[in-house]
Amino acid sequence: MHLKAEDLSSMEIEFDSGVVPPPYSHIFKLKIGFGAKSLETSLDLIYTDREELSEEEIFDEGFSLDDDFHFKGEISKIWEKPLKDLYLKSKWTSTLMDEEGGISLMVKDRQGKTSRVIPQNQQEWQIFAQDLIQAIYETSKKELPLSLRYLIRTQSGEKMIHLTVKFSIRKVEIKSNGKIIDGDWDKTKELLSYVFLPDYDYSKAKQQVPNHQGHFIDCGDGYWHELGKGVVNIDNSFDAVSKIREGFQKLV
Repeated sequence: MHLKAEDLSSMEIEFDSGVVPPPYSHIFKLKIGFGAKSLETSLDLIYTDREELSEEEIFDEGFSLDDDFHFKGEISKIWEKPLKDLYLKSKWTSTLMDEEGGISLMVKDRQGKTSRVIPQNQQEWQIFAQDLIQAIYETSKKELPLSLRYLIRTQSGEKMIHLTVKFSIRKVEIKSNGKIIDGDWDKTKELLSYVFLPDYDYSKAKQQVPNHQGHFIDCGDGYWHELGKGVVNIDNSFDAVSKIREGFQKLV
């Protein structure tokens, strides 16, 4: 049973990473209540099957021994419309999730009716859920907003672009040449999907701002990478590096 989006009072999003090996394998349950002024939210994110790994193996993958995360509180109501819009446009399947894992939903309307559904557009729901979790991280002060710098240096001059993505309020700020403008959320998210596709060679990265011609990016950790040299495509069938260049040039 597909409940009407405008009648929804709450939603639970459950995810299982399936066959992904530890220490990456995890599950989460995201509960969202549609309040008058905010979204009443809880998150339980738990990493699984780590008992078969040594502490060193976990550390080597960039994790700690306590990566589980729990939250109960409120997030901005600005997330309500895009969440309901995604629910409204989704098609559903009765096929149970297999070892590949995925997302399922439990929705409840204002009359108390409930429905458990599995979306066919799994990737779209998983990306949206990760955005919601990032909003929770920012709201709870676990993480700061994502901040990137992009430098274009040519013979005629340079342009420094500061891009700040605030998931907690679904807002993008672009600062360039002393001016701050609001960026488009969806276009910026598309650009970010390209930013994290290539391979970043930290042996070629510099902490100083580059002073030679080229395109350079700092992904938020203070290291500058040169596109085409320290940032190279992993998949020859898709030129993510060019997409990054084009995306940042279109921002301002």
